Amino acid sequence: MVADWFTGEGCTFRLLGTRCSACSGMFFPREDTNCRNPGCPGGELEEFPLSRRGRVWSYTDARYRPPSPYVTNPELPWVPYALIAVELAAERMVVLGQAAPGITVADLTVGMEVEAVSGVLYEDAETVWTTWHWRPTGGGA
Repeated sequence: MVADWFTGEGCTFRLLGTRCSACSGMFFPREDTNCRNPGCPGGELEEFPLSRRGRVWSYTDARYRPPSPYVTNPELPWVPYALIAVELAAERMVVLGQAAPGITVADLTVGMEVEAVSGVLYEDAETVWTTWHWRPTGGGA
């Protein structure tokens, strides 16, 4: 798991962002050193949970094995997955992530409501790398 990018399980699962106290800029992935807004004089960065639900802004198939440093098992066959860009209206940002297992591009439409859920990126005998996935909620556009 990437430290401090998300918290909780089940219905309490949330991605974590940071907000600048000076300019109200919001960031994901989180920022812990300085505000990314070049016009900001700098302020305290405060952690906040992002909205659990958003709408599909765009999507595509990931049909190739990603290069290092992304973790994949080269001994297993590559299985394509859907990659979704999700617009979070309250934060006015788009967050990229994999679709939940079993969800393909054929299951997605722009504007569809999705929610962030915990998932497994990769696991071996010693470690489980956790991540987030986007899963359709059943709500339409």
